[in-house]
Amino acid sequence: MWKKRSLWEPYLLLLPALVVLGGLFLGGVVLGVLQSFGYFPLIGLNNFTFEYYTEMLSSPEFLDALGYSLYISVVSSVLAAVIGVFLAYQLAKLPKKHTLVKLIYKLPIVVPHIIATLLVFLFFTQSGLLSRILYNLGIIEQIESFPALVFDKKGIGIILVYLWKEIPFIALITYTVLKHINTSFEEVAANLGANSRQIFWHIYLPLSLPSIGSAVIIVFAFSFGAFEIPFLLGPTYPKTLPVMAYQRYISSDLMQRPYAMVIAVVLTVICVGLIYLYKKSVDLMLRYN
Repeated sequence: MWKKRSLWEPYLLLLPALVVLGGLFLGGVVLGVLQSFGYFPLIGLNNFTFEYYTEMLSSPEFLDALGYSLYISVVSSVLAAVIGVFLAYQLAKLPKKHTLVKLIYKLPIVVPHIIATLLVFLFFTQSGLLSRILYNLGIIEQIESFPALVFDKKGIGIILVYLWKEIPFIALITYTVLKHINTSFEEVAANLGANSRQIFWHIYLPLSLPSIGSAVIIVFAFSFGAFEIPFLLGPTYPKTLPVMAYQRYISSDLMQRPYAMVIAVVLTVICVGLIYLYKKSVDLMLRYN
């Protein structure tokens, strides 16, 4: 009896806090879902309907925002994966004495996104430091000749911030896996005549793919659902889905609230799907190992 009581005691002690946190979280989710279906008694909406889903999911603004969000997430995730894996492989080949190099690449991970956003703004706007340096060196004739890398429809400034954080993150995860791969595989392949490129493509990359896939899913989910970076560095149109949802939510017209909740539900469904893929990739990695 005492063992059973001691087993459940930590959960009982945490129960009051869990009830409050769970109630706030689940309550918010339930209210958001209800409002997305048109149930918002505060403004006189008392009937459940799919009208808001139909109208929002078919609107050009939503489709453009969805495409823009997917574009930024895919481009930043793919570039981060390619550069991060290459960086991890180079770090794995460094001798142990280069410990400083193996610490420097981790620094961007601890830098908040808002700081990275500020750095991109200061350096890459048309009136930023980089354009002024190029102008003073005579490389560009006018400061306005510097390409628009911030507030542009290509989302270059947003992607730069994501790469600042995502490349070291993917490199860290991949490097950890590469360091634990048995070097005897490489020795056997080298004895059979394989060069370094073939060893990477046929040994190291396949063995680290599950971990790389998990890392890519994580950074894709983050970049797809992030708000502050696209809000600060993104163009007026198209917006990303989180920015679009935020602007609809804070609108003085409360009739926009159900549309904001529709976007939030869509974001939630996509992120839950990514979590499912992440879980499957982790299970595959554990089974593979």
